[in-house]
Amino acid sequence: MKPAIGKFLRYLQSVRNASPHTLRSYRGDLEQFRAYLSPPDSREVPLAEIDHRMIREFLGHLHDRQLQKRSMARKLASLRSFFKHCSREGLVKDNPARLVATPKLPIRIPAVLSAEEMNAFLDHLATMDPPPRSRRSKYGKESGLLLQRDRAILEMLYAAGLRVSELTGLDVSDVDRKEQMLRVVGKGNKERIVPYGSKAEQALEAYGPVRAALLRKAGSRGQAQAVFLNQQGRRLGVRSVDRIVKKYVRLVNVNWELHPHSLRHAFATHLLADGADLRAIQELLGHASLSTTQRYTHVSIRQLMEVYDKAHPRA
Repeated sequence: MKPAIGKFLRYLQSVRNASPHTLRSYRGDLEQFRAYLSPPDSREVPLAEIDHRMIREFLGHLHDRQLQKRSMARKLASLRSFFKHCSREGLVKDNPARLVATPKLPIRIPAVLSAEEMNAFLDHLATMDPPPRSRRSKYGKESGLLLQRDRAILEMLYAAGLRVSELTGLDVSDVDRKEQMLRVVGKGNKERIVPYGSKAEQALEAYGPVRAALLRKAGSRGQAQAVFLNQQGRRLGVRSVDRIVKKYVRLVNVNWELHPHSLRHAFATHLLADGADLRAIQELLGHASLSTTQRYTHVSIRQLMEVYDKAHPRA
């Protein structure tokens, strides 16, 4: 099974343009299944002998370890993709994972801020004083200069509905400031064009001098092609964006469970609530399947029910 896993991962990387994160997930899932089938000091189970019963037993083992159903479903999806590839390559006769049912998953409706709450939060940032320097504070050690950068990050996440990796991957050449459009490289290296609004453009304009100062300070070590930079003048990382969002939620003194993806949820939900077409939202978000986008309809229906309960005299 080990050589087959290596071949499958090379296929994902070279043909499917899978991200490093995706490759790590597939590798971990497949190696866990291989270790379950062939514990140390035991006979390696040949690939051709693996059947659907073994896969069911593996899922039962995961269930006994109280693994969440969503994680179990992901591991089963990894096995299906792996055996599908092995079947195409002639390594196995059939795909045994096709005969295993996916665990029934609960419908998870993301919590989304209202448009009023989101506007109030972003407007507050526009009038906020720079956060204080503090060696002790986890949230206040960045200099006041970077406040302009952080405002631009938050405005852009909400204005364009970007994934964090898409935001941090933006290059200067991807931003059309005149037309206020972004060329975004999403999952699987798929490109899409996304508009952004005037508020985000104003924030980018204010960030410009800060970005130039960061590049001057970094000298030859700076990454001039990247839009969003860290204090060393290099491309900002995904974890840094997560810390930035949490920092400003704390500074504004609100009890929100807000993370970068929350702004993407808000982008889609508010568009849908104001009458945007679901397929248009699918294109803007870069979803491969409409079913992924449709979960935002559940959020919208929940909001409609809340309005109904408050407003209807017989509710």
